Amino acid sequence: MRYFVEMLSFFSGLFASLSLIIAIGAQNAFVIRQCLTKQHVLLVVLICSLADSLLISIGIAGLGAVISSLAWLLEAIRWFGVAYLSWFGIKSLRSAMKPQFLDAGSGESATGKQVAVSLLGFTFLNPHVYLDTVVFLGAVANQFEGQRWIFGAGAILASWIWFFSIGFGARLAARFMKRPVFWRVLDVVISVVMFTIAGVLVFRGL
Repeated sequence: MRYFVEMLSFFSGLFASLSLIIAIGAQNAFVIRQCLTKQHVLLVVLICSLADSLLISIGIAGLGAVISSLAWLLEAIRWFGVAYLSWFGIKSLRSAMKPQFLDAGSGESATGKQVAVSLLGFTFLNPHVYLDTVVFLGAVANQFEGQRWIFGAGAILASWIWFFSIGFGARLAARFMKRPVFWRVLDVVISVVMFTIAGVLVFRGL
């Protein structure tokens, strides 16, 4: 019976976490584009997975309620997020309008530091990240009481599975990168995602 309860807690955390992170958002869009270039793939997936692990753990430890009560902090993060997402949306749109052939193996490439800074921005400057991981998953996990860390283990594993899957799975689409239109469409889609999320962040506070 105890084994069944523990497995139930684990898979509840696994599927709850997957349901939150599968939707294409700013972070996922950036990860997919970066991993298509085959540059700094391991760094990207590790940053995402470790960040989620940290935030989920903080929520399970009981800090979700504290963070959700700091309205001024979430408000500050919201506007930083709007500015950051808008900037990246403009950058992606400008990239889509470039006439030259875009190849992952040629031209300018971002350094590991630049990639890490951008990814940390998408991760920690979006208040939805805190609401999903720290507040929501933390609150749900604590409903499992004695099994809350088992729930957390499932939630954390889901994050690692997802990011490693889209990170290294994106390489399967490498053959499409030879077509300039592929990068144009991808950049337009990413730009739309960034502007949409920025707009949601603006209007959710009104």
